[in-house]
Amino acid sequence: MNKVTIIGAGSSFTKNLVVDMINIPNLGDDVTVGLIDLDPGRLNLAKQLVEKVIALAGRKWQVIASTDRKEVLPDSRFVINQIEVHGLQTVKFEYEIPLKYGVKQCIGDTLGPGGLFKTLRTLPAWLEIIRDVETYCPDCVILNYTNPMSAVTLATVKSTQIPIVGLCHSIQNSSAQLAKYLDVPYEELKWRAGGINHMSWFLELSHNGRDLYPDLKERMKNPELLRKDPVRLDAMQYLGAFVSESSGHFSEYIPYYRKREDLLERHCGVGYNGGTGFYANNWPKWRQENDEQILKRISGQEEIDFESSNEYAAVIMDAMINNTPKVIYGNVANTGLIDNLSNEGVVEVACLIDRNGIHPTHFGRLPEHLAALCRSNMAFFELAVSAVLNNDKEAALHALMIDPLTSAVCSLDEIKAMFDELYEAEKPYIAELR
Repeated sequence: MNKVTIIGAGSSFTKNLVVDMINIPNLGDDVTVGLIDLDPGRLNLAKQLVEKVIALAGRKWQVIASTDRKEVLPDSRFVINQIEVHGLQTVKFEYEIPLKYGVKQCIGDTLGPGGLFKTLRTLPAWLEIIRDVETYCPDCVILNYTNPMSAVTLATVKSTQIPIVGLCHSIQNSSAQLAKYLDVPYEELKWRAGGINHMSWFLELSHNGRDLYPDLKERMKNPELLRKDPVRLDAMQYLGAFVSESSGHFSEYIPYYRKREDLLERHCGVGYNGGTGFYANNWPKWRQENDEQILKRISGQEEIDFESSNEYAAVIMDAMINNTPKVIYGNVANTGLIDNLSNEGVVEVACLIDRNGIHPTHFGRLPEHLAALCRSNMAFFELAVSAVLNNDKEAALHALMIDPLTSAVCSLDEIKAMFDELYEAEKPYIAELR
């Protein structure tokens, strides 16, 4: 039996995962989909939707659902993590309090004040889940989709021997965007990337043996193209490589684009291109719209699309179950994979997947200036994870002090005041630190 358990199943993302599974060749009917969510109402809707998707596909898969993960985890071969911990209650705190101190976040779910406190409220819940995974399905593989990706994956690596790979769609999306920017068929674009989640660098871009970076630099002189991806294209002309995450996300991970209003106006657009408060001001509405979409799909008001997504979870399952080797980009422990990044951290590299599991490939060295930018983020994650694992409040404060955006805007005493204010506001939702 192939059993896949999704934790945080109330998310609208669950439908995509199940459709991707249905499209795996030769999977047959001996499949169980386990659904876990702490919200009984959202769990019930997820179960109805998954059962409908399976029925429409003509499969006879079993679906089990419970708010008690101990009832669902046993015998799981794959455990997918997509939890959100108290996000609706805290998203305004994590945007509005830093804004008082001049820290203007676009997304705020990976680094910065938002990323730090998302780590502090997510990891305690996730570490409890890991203990149950060790008890009830110790031979599984964990596929993590929860942000902060690097922090969640790093905490898992430090806490268990169960294999984990962190999965994101930034590499897939960015490589496809590059093909469009360059007017090259995607299947003909040759590329190679490596780094950390949300900061992997495309060190090779070529077509039929010809380097395409000169073309990309020439094309970005077109103001229309520059407006589509303002921060990434601007950074590329100085740093020499295109980065894997959207302009808005990436603008938060480096100290150059969000520290002054004139820089924000010049480089950061609206929405995912860098709009201040974009996520905090829209996410509650998006969540409500997603819930409404689930209801429409269950009722038949909206058709269910069975086209595969570009997510890697089902690719991994296909490779391991059917022994059809595949290559994905995954976030894994840096066991010497990128030579000039810390072996204490998590890196994003190409991984070969087959029936024996996940095999990360050696990348080599990043150009030193790009490695330095990655190391600044990795140091933040190391301190944030250490704060939770060691119940260390000072480590959490130090993480915020070295955060690239926060330290570009605030003095140390301002950072301390911001941290204290956030900590008090979120006390009900995070583990108490000493």
